Amino acid sequence: MKTIGVLGLGIIGGVWARHYAAAGILTGAWNRTPQPDFPKWQNSAATVAKNADVIQIVVADPPAVKSILDAITSELNGSKIVMQSSTIDPQSSDEFRRFVLERGARYLEAPFTGSKPAAEQKQSVYYLGGDAELIAEVEPILSLVSATRFRIGTHLQATALKLAMNLNIAAQIEGLAEALTIARNAKISDDLFFEVLSKNVGYSGITKLKQPKLQQNDFAPQFSVKHLLKDLRLASRMNGCQDFPVLDTMRDQLAAAERAGLGDEDFSAIVKLLKNS
Repeated sequence: MKTIGVLGLGIIGGVWARHYAAAGILTGAWNRTPQPDFPKWQNSAATVAKNADVIQIVVADPPAVKSILDAITSELNGSKIVMQSSTIDPQSSDEFRRFVLERGARYLEAPFTGSKPAAEQKQSVYYLGGDAELIAEVEPILSLVSATRFRIGTHLQATALKLAMNLNIAAQIEGLAEALTIARNAKISDDLFFEVLSKNVGYSGITKLKQPKLQQNDFAPQFSVKHLLKDLRLASRMNGCQDFPVLDTMRDQLAAAERAGLGDEDFSAIVKLLKNS
C-alpha cells in the first residue's frame, strides 16, 4: 500500500490521520497550528510531502490550499499524488490541478461528506473527481477511513456536487431549527417533537445527527457555522447560482450567526437566532 501524509489536522483531517497511523501508512502530518505530539508530526508541509506517496490536503478554504501547494512545490514530481479533500469551488480546483500537473505530479479531487462522528467511525463518504486509474490506486487508502467512495466524474463535477450537498444540508437544518422553535413556543416537549418527527416523511439523517445537540444545547462543532458559511459563499459564486432563494437566505442566516459570535460553534447553533416566545 502507498504511504500518505496529511496536511491539515482539523476536526476531520486529524481523525483520518490517526486512522492512517493505526494502519501503519502515515509517514507525516502537519498543521498550521503546531501539534508536535501528533503521530508522525513534521515541522513543515514540505517534509510531509517529501516522505509520502500520497499527499492529502484537508484545510479550510481555497487560499489555505494554495498556501500549502506553494509550500510543497519543491517536492512535487512524478512519484507524488496530491489528493485535495478541502471543500473548494470548481474554479479553484481547476487552478490547483493545473499547478500540480505542471510539476509532474498527479491530482485527485476528493471532497467528502460526513462530520466528526462519521470520520471517527470510518463512515466518511468521498466524491472523487479524476482519472479512474488514479482513483483505483488510492482506493486501498481511502477504504481505511470511509464507507463509500463515489466516482463523480471530473474534478469540476466533484467540487460542484460537494457544494450542492452542503446547500441541501443547510436548508434542512434551518427547517429543523424553525420547526423545533414552533413546537417549543407551543409548549411541546423536545422529546415529543422528535418522536413525532421520527414517524414523519420529513425525518432525515441530519435530524438524527443533530437531535442530541439541539436537545442538550451542545454546540461543540462537528461542522462549524464559519465553514458552512464559507461553502455557501463559494456556491454563490458558481455560474448559474445567482438568485437562488434558499442559497441566498442560508448564506445570510449563517453570516448573521457568525456576527452573533457563533462562527466556531456547530452549524446547528443557528437555532439560537430564532426567538422563543
